[in-house]
Amino acid sequence: MTGGWADLNGRSVLARSVMAAALAFMVSAAPVRAADPSPLAVTESGETTGGEAGTADAAFDPVVGGCVIGPRVECPGADMRHGRLRDSDLAGADLRGANLARADLRHTNLRGANLAGANLDGADLRLAFMQGANLKGVTLRGANLEFARASGADLSGADLTAANLEMIRGDRMQLVGARLVNTNLQEAKLYEANLKDAVMEGTRNTYAIFQDAFMEGCRGCPFDW
Repeated sequence: MTGGWADLNGRSVLARSVMAAALAFMVSAAPVRAADPSPLAVTESGETTGGEAGTADAAFDPVVGGCVIGPRVECPGADMRHGRLRDSDLAGADLRGANLARADLRHTNLRGANLAGANLDGADLRLAFMQGANLKGVTLRGANLEFARASGADLSGADLTAANLEMIRGDRMQLVGARLVNTNLQEAKLYEANLKDAVMEGTRNTYAIFQDAFMEGCRGCPFDW
């Protein structure tokens, strides 16, 4: 009888050992997802992003239209339409005649960059840094330059039809012969801006500042502002 109990007890111990080993194997084989180290971020539209999706949204493409993104890069005439360039550094870059239509250039550093003759139609330039940039003859139709910093930038001959320049900082900006038709200039700061021979039709100028601006030959400029 004792031998029977010993045999039963031995088999019970063996069964428990087998079950424990099987459970350990199942736990070790289960896939483990690493914790996402990316912090949560709140976008300008108020949406919350995080993880891989948030990181991808904030990143810019290192190469756009064959152009390696970086300061003082030389990419004249590059096709960069719809390019993801948010938060990139293109200070001093040569982008003459480049096609940047509908490109995402939010918070991009374009200080001293040469974009003469570039196509920026529909581009998003909110909060972009454009101080001293050469933007002669560019097309910015329907572009969004809200809160951009463009002091000393040269937009002579630029087409800003239906563009949004609300709250732009454009001290000493050159707008000689620029086309400002149905342009939003609400709360724009255009101290000492040069609007010689510019065309302003249907613009929204509420709370805009034109202090000491030069308006000789300008059609539609608020001379009595």
